[in-house]
Amino acid sequence: MTVVAARTLARVVSWIGHPFVFVMVSVTVILTGQMPPRAAWPLVLSLLFSVIIPTAALLVIGVRSGRWKDADVSVREERKRFYPWAVPISALGVLATWLMRAPPFLLRGGVVTFGILVAAALINQRLKISLHTIFAFYCTVILFRIGLLAGIMALALAGLVFWSRLSMGRHTLAENVWGGLLGIGGGLLAAWWPA
Repeated sequence: MTVVAARTLARVVSWIGHPFVFVMVSVTVILTGQMPPRAAWPLVLSLLFSVIIPTAALLVIGVRSGRWKDADVSVREERKRFYPWAVPISALGVLATWLMRAPPFLLRGGVVTFGILVAAALINQRLKISLHTIFAFYCTVILFRIGLLAGIMALALAGLVFWSRLSMGRHTLAENVWGGLLGIGGGLLAAWWPA
């Protein structure tokens, strides 16, 4: 594979494995697999409108205003201005699912996601931990609870996400490893820890 082809592949994987995409697809797979469609889709849409779209708007505005270099908020100092917005938006998602009387497994996942963002914000004081890697491995662990095939497919993508973040120079090996460990721990708490 040429250097140009590797860079292109890394960018494509990074977009496919972006936390918005990975999390939204994973939540959709989980909810539609665990609930009737009439109950699942309102919850999917609730998370889309309470978390994904507001955070995407935050990123677009941040990049266009010059507050952030890119939509990944790749500079550690820039993340200090990102987390104070992202953490409350995550809390809004938990509140929205609670108000919709979501099943306990979804509320638990929302609370763990909130906790992961708080932990990442605290860790950012010393290390710019990879949010792509966190959420790729977080979703992977949860998807293994849903089914072996879903988990294997997610693991393959999570591995590619790990590689892409290194290949693009967005994160160091340590930032990716810590991101993977935080994601795995969060996934175990969300889906495998006894209720």
